[in-house]
Amino acid sequence: MDAISSEKLLILIAPLIVLQLLLMIIALVVCARSKDVNGPKLLWVLIILFGNLIGSVLFFVFGRRSS
Repeated sequence: MDAISSEKLLILIAPLIVLQLLLMIIALVVCARSKDVNGPKLLWVLIILFGNLIGSVLFFVFGRRSS
């Protein structure tokens, strides 16, 4: 069995990277536009930025306040 080449690996991982970046940008925009969030906004921004995919999902599940 030959190892997966870096080009094939990039083709497999690229959609996940794009999805992660898109979700992170959307979460940051929603956080910035929200008047009220559960907890301090700065903490949520740090969680979104450094939590990668999990940070964005956590914000949408726990960080937003329902109207």
